[in-house]
Formats: sequence, C-alpha cells, structure tokens
Amino acid sequence: MVKKRWVVGGVAAASVTGGVIWAAPLAADPEGDKDCGPVSATIYRGGADAVPTTKAPEWTQAGGTINDESCLNRTAIRGIVAPTDEAGLADALDYARANRLPVTPAGAKHSMGGQAFARGGVVIDMRRMNAIRLDRAARTITVGAGARWHDIQNRIHPEFAVKAMQSTDVFTVGGSIAVNAHGMDHRAGALMGSIRSLRVMLADGRVVTASREENPELFRHVVGGYGLFGIVTEATLDVVPNDIYRSARAVIATKDFPKTFAALEADPDVGLTYTHLSTAPGNLLDEALVYSYSKVPDESGMERAPLAEVGSVKLRRLTVNMSKRANWLKSLKWWSEKNIEHRIESCTVTRAQAMQDGEACLVSRNDPMHDSVPYLYNNLRDETDILHEYFVPRAALLPFVEDMRGVFKRHKTNLLNASIRAVEKEDNALSYAPERAFSVVLYINQPTDAAGNAEMESLTRELIDLTAKHGGRFFLPYQLHYSGAQLRRSYPEFGAFVAEKRKWDPEGLFRNSWYDRYAPKA
Repeated sequence: MVKKRWVVGGVAAASVTGGVIWAAPLAADPEGDKDCGPVSATIYRGGADAVPTTKAPEWTQAGGTINDESCLNRTAIRGIVAPTDEAGLADALDYARANRLPVTPAGAKHSMGGQAFARGGVVIDMRRMNAIRLDRAARTITVGAGARWHDIQNRIHPEFAVKAMQSTDVFTVGGSIAVNAHGMDHRAGALMGSIRSLRVMLADGRVVTASREENPELFRHVVGGYGLFGIVTEATLDVVPNDIYRSARAVIATKDFPKTFAALEADPDVGLTYTHLSTAPGNLLDEALVYSYSKVPDESGMERAPLAEVGSVKLRRLTVNMSKRANWLKSLKWWSEKNIEHRIESCTVTRAQAMQDGEACLVSRNDPMHDSVPYLYNNLRDETDILHEYFVPRAALLPFVEDMRGVFKRHKTNLLNASIRAVEKEDNALSYAPERAFSVVLYINQPTDAAGNAEMESLTRELIDLTAKHGGRFFLPYQLHYSGAQLRRSYPEFGAFVAEKRKWDPEGLFRNSWYDRYAPKA
C-alpha cells in the first residue's frame, strides 16, 4: 500500500512538474522585440550617400532592419532618425530628398503590414516628439505626435479623460491619427471627431495647419492617410470630464446583440461599451459578453484613484497562450471570462465612497482604457498573433457573424478573441465606415512558417470577400494578404486617394510598404 501511494504520488508529482515545465514558456516575459520572419531585402550596410555634401542625420540606427507588431515583416532600411523637434525632422527630410530615399513616420509600429516603413527608406521615429500640454479652459490637449495615450492619460487624470482613442493605450497619437482609430466610446466616433487641428510637415519641409477650417482637404487625407501626405508633428484634441462610471456586464445570445445594443445606445448615461464573442468551440460566436459603463452622479466629488498598471501579467499571459493549445482550454478561458473575471474587477473609486452612492464598484472613465496589454507579449518564436478588423452595416451584423463562423470552422482558425464595437459614419478620404457600422475585431494565432502564412492569406482573402458580400469594408493597417482588386472593391475611392497624395507629394517622398505594393495598381 505504501509502495502504491509512492507510485501514485510520483505520478502526480511528475504530472505537476511536467505541467509547470509545459506552462512556463507560455507565461514567460518577452526577451526583446519579437522577430519571426526572414528579411525582405538585402540589409543596407552603409556606404557613400548619393549627395556627399548633404549632412547625414544623427541616426539612432544606421542600416540594418526593422519589423512591426506582426513580427513577420523584417525589412532592410537606410536607418532610423528620432528627432526631438521640427527642425530635426526637417533636416531628416532634406537628407532623404537629396538622396532620393523614401520617408516613413513611425510610432509604436503596431500596424502589421509594413505601414511604418519602406524598403531602403528613412524611418522617422516620432516618439521623442511627445510633449503634452493641457488647456483646462478650452478642454483640449496639444500633444506631440509621438506621445503615447498611456502618458496622456497619466497627465490629464484625474480631472479629464481622452474623448476618443483605442481601447488600449499603447499607441502613439500620430499612429492613431494615421489610421483614424476608434474605441469604446460609441458616441464620440473615431479620433477624427475629436481633433481640433494638426500641424503637418509636408514633403517640401513646410509646416501647415490642417483642420476642418484650414486646409480641409489635407485634413481629410492626413487622418486615416497612413503617413503618406505629410508628417503630423503636433495635434490639438478634445478632452472630456473624467466621469465616474458604474460597470456592468451581461451574458447574452449573440442573436440578441442588436436589441441589447439598441437599449444601451438609447440610454444617455452609457458612455462606453464593447462586446466579446465566445471563442469556445462548443458555442463559437453564439454567445456574447456585453460590457457597459454608465455615468453616475458625482455631487460629492468622489476621489479618483491614480491610474494603475495592469496586474497579474504572467497569469493573464498564461491564460491567453494556453487557450492557443487546445479547444478545451479555449472553453475554459471563455468560462473564466464569464464567471471569474468580474469577481476580481478593480474598483478605482473607493468602496466606501461607492457604497455611499449606492454602488458596489465604480471606475473612472480613464480606467477601462488604461491597459498597455503586457500580457499579449510573449517569447514564443514560432507563432504570432494577428489582428483583423471588418466593418459591416449595422443591419448586416448577425448574418455576417453567422457566415464568419462557417469560415472559421472550415479553416480550423485558432481564434483567440472576437469583439464588437460600434462606429459612426466617418468622413475622412479613405473611410472604413461610409455609413454607421459595427466593427468586428479578431485576434488570430498563426504559425510563422510558410504554411502558416499561406493559411492566413487564404483566410484573410475569404473574410474580405465575405465582408464585401455583406456590404462592408476591411481595416487597412494589417497584413497585406489581399489583392489589389479586393482593395479597390472595398475602397473604390483609393484611386482618388492616390491622386491626391501625388498632388501633395509629387516626388513620392512619403512611402511605406503598403503604398509601394498597392499604389502602382491604382
């Protein structure tokens, strides 16, 4: 009997040890920037410039390669320059013009198709142009294009909150403007609606103001223009009061989402909302978890706690990465989100204050968006996680989701997350939402080998065709797996967009991998 207990104990110990060994890499912190793909061109190793009399910029990286968030687009470049002011930026443009080199502004490089660099080009790292000035009377902030939303929130909290930004805070303002980003606020619309004005350096080095009143056509093309019309150096943006919200959640059948959202939209107190769809294989996309944040009275001036960083990073990372490994783990992740996550929610307004107001747990507006998602970064070199986003007319959402489920099952897609957000009609030149729409955001795991890339290309093209079938469009900051025909079908104004770019930048100074691939076909 003792011997048997030893055997059982030994098996249990071995199982636990094996589990720890298996799980440890899934929770491990990343070791530097992730780099999965082969270089796209011969590495530039320096040498004489075409115009030796032109002063070379102060490189933060001379030659070598660069990559983006996909980790699949390692590309040879001339180098990286990180100016601290407009004079330094102008010098870098002078050098690039003299040497006939393409120029691309870059921030956090969270695009996934080379939109932040061009082969052989000069990359302008904007992150040192990151000043933040708050005008309380005007309720605006004027920020450098390299400022991160994370830092902006820390600067204006607890008095004010950002009006429009992505649902996470890792991006720079310039990058967000380049894609006309949107987020949790279903009333504010995308970032374009909160921009008062922009300072833009053009290809010839002039700095102009772009707004709805001044250079309005340039404004419509710079916002959502992927850095192709000029480099935004500074933006003045609206801010709003940092209201106190009561957070709520509801588990519903996905088929009930339109009426659930309609009720939220009709409630003027609801300030933020987003929805997660089930990724559990047993009820894939059939169930939804709707999050909402409703304004509560604050006559007593409740104290907003300082913004905190995300906790339990390794546990969160482990949960995400384990869900990639087996269907039952995906089901466990979804069960946990429904049944456990809300029980450990952080109350940033003290519980005593909340109870005085009749609430159990309250947060400020800044809190839900103050998430730098460190748990999504990992050290898994043979795989990567890819974003997709598709915009469909609001009436088409349910049939689109139904058809999408079939696509995922046929492709055996390793779907990590699917969410829904509401967007308003957007009036920028290359608009993803020419009418009110729902966006469906997908986070998909793929191997980084040739087979994984080929499968992702096939899946992407099928999803783009499906979106077009339902009258929608796909988001452009992600992988370049689509054909030129698919791009022009979704964005019939693309040819006019390119023609306007060539008017403002006739020598083609501002370029990126996306433009170089698709513009010649316009």
